[in-house]
This record gives sequence, C-alpha cells and structure tokens, in this order.
Amino acid sequence: MDDEEGRTRLLDAAEALFYTEGIQAVGMDRIRTASGVPLKRLYKVFPAKESLVAAYLDRRDRRWMNSLREAVKADAADPVGAVFHWLARWFTEPDFRGCAFLNAYGELGTGPAGVLDVVRRHKAELRALLADLAGPDRPDLADQLLILVEGATAVAALTPGPEPAHRARAAASVLAAAA
Repeated sequence: MDDEEGRTRLLDAAEALFYTEGIQAVGMDRIRTASGVPLKRLYKVFPAKESLVAAYLDRRDRRWMNSLREAVKADAADPVGAVFHWLARWFTEPDFRGCAFLNAYGELGTGPAGVLDVVRRHKAELRALLADLAGPDRPDLADQLLILVEGATAVAALTPGPEPAHRARAAASVLAAAA
C-alpha cells in the first residue's frame, strides 16, 4: 500500500465514522482499524487528528459543492429551485446526519484553526453560489437563501425527509418574488 492508497482508505474510514458518530467520539486507533492502514503510515499521511479532520471536510466540501453545482447547472430554468430539490434528495439519504461542517464546528468550536478554515471556506463557497443565483444586485437575497438552506438542513437533521427542503423552497420563492 502506498501513501495515496492509505490516504484514500483513511479518508473513507474517517468520513464514515466522523459523520456518523462525531469527531470527538472517534479516535485515531479506530480510524486505523477501520481503514486497515498501518499505524506508521497513518501518522506519515496525517501527522495529527486535526489534519485528518480538515482533509475529510475538504474532500467532502469538494464532492458536496460539485454535486450541488451540477444540479443547479442541470436546471437552468429554475436554479434556485434546483438547490432545494437537491437538498430534498440529500435529506432522504439513509445516512443523512445534517451538515458535516456545522457538526464539526459544533463539536470543535473555533479550534483547531485548520478545521475552522475548511468550515468557513465551505460556507463562503455555498454563499457565493447562492449569490450567483440571486444576481449581482441582490446580496440580501443571497444571505436569505443561505439562511433557508442552513435552516432546512438543521431541521432535516432532526426530522429527516424532504419536507424541510420543500418548505424552504416555498419561502425562497416568496423572497425571490419580493426582491
């Protein structure tokens, strides 16, 4: 096993365990066991848990944002609606446990800095996407859409299913019409 394969296996194990059980609840030994990566290679690839958490979130961010962008791009007639349609599908996935970024922030707070940077970057990218959809002369609408996305995600984490996304979509339609 080379470093790249070890990295992939460690990130796969970390994502499954951190997202399901929480970052604080899962130790490096558990990640090592789940991944099958030897301890020496684990610490060569990720010298500290902070670097593994940041890498897990960074990889999740790329995949999550790319999927959302593709959904928006596929529905040029109603890109804002596409965001909420995409959320509704995500909220019904069997392993849905809310926003991994807010979950990480909730567990770790303002430290470690590397993790906080990834969380902030993810939210900034999401807001930028929503700003593109709202248009250049409607920054308030972008902020309102972000609140609807985040609120729907938080509600769905407690009561999984598509309804929070549908309700947020209805609110987004009212806001967009009024803007």
